[in-house]
Amino acid sequence: MEHLSYSLFIVSIFGAALAFGLYTLNLVGVRIALRQAATGAGNISMLTAEPASGAAGRAATVALVGTVMTLAATIATRAVAAGRPPLGNMYEYNIALAWGVLLFSALFELKYRQRASGMIAAALALAILVINLKFFPSTLVTLVPALQANRILGIHVATMTVSYAALSVSFAAAVLYLVQGDARRFAGIPPRRALDQIAEASVMIGFPLLALGIALGAWWANSAWGRYWGWDPKETSALVTWLIYAVYLHAHHLKSWRNERSAWLLVLGYAAVMYTYFIVNLWVPGLHSYAGV
Repeated sequence: MEHLSYSLFIVSIFGAALAFGLYTLNLVGVRIALRQAATGAGNISMLTAEPASGAAGRAATVALVGTVMTLAATIATRAVAAGRPPLGNMYEYNIALAWGVLLFSALFELKYRQRASGMIAAALALAILVINLKFFPSTLVTLVPALQANRILGIHVATMTVSYAALSVSFAAAVLYLVQGDARRFAGIPPRRALDQIAEASVMIGFPLLALGIALGAWWANSAWGRYWGWDPKETSALVTWLIYAVYLHAHHLKSWRNERSAWLLVLGYAAVMYTYFIVNLWVPGLHSYAGV
């Protein structure tokens, strides 16, 4: 099962790359076609850039959903091989996060009937998976004692991962919001009003889940280390991240902040997510240093 899980992981990387390429083609509005051209020496074949049809977008959605399925299979087979929730090290976290990012992207695409954010979501997932392949070993190892409380570990880490995945959609919408501008520079990107709605909706999912994840982490900390809160770097960074999104939700309802300021707050919030997720886990000494590298 471990080898099958790894094979599915590799397939998922190619799936994410394909989805990213197709979403990009759909967004820029061109496709590459092979055409015949008549010359004095006869007909020759040449590549031409033509306006894109809806086929690229539909194919991108298929690739995205297919990658969600292969990542789900990767997680399931890893769980069977490990005999525990597959959330014990950075290799497993990254697969779960990439799966969540693509899943939420697919759900928001279905609800809001837009594909622009899929390009950024696919790029994020692809980057996470490639980093995983390059830097994090896939070999199953025995977890440290604090990570062997399967029930608490699974619920806490899964909640945090789902919250980060939901907040990834708000980041994608914020980036597109800033790129689009008031004049709607790109026809393939939804208007700012729609992007603002997508961003707020995803934060309304991710924000309470982040709060729940932090609370569950405190429960886990008490069972593992005998205290609910100790200002460990991971705890502190997660709290700061939560506060940034709390500020966003408050400021977003103020007329003077319902613009690019809110979008930049979301970019800052997601930077805090990535800092908490990668930097603190890998390079900041603390009780949460379980990177598995």
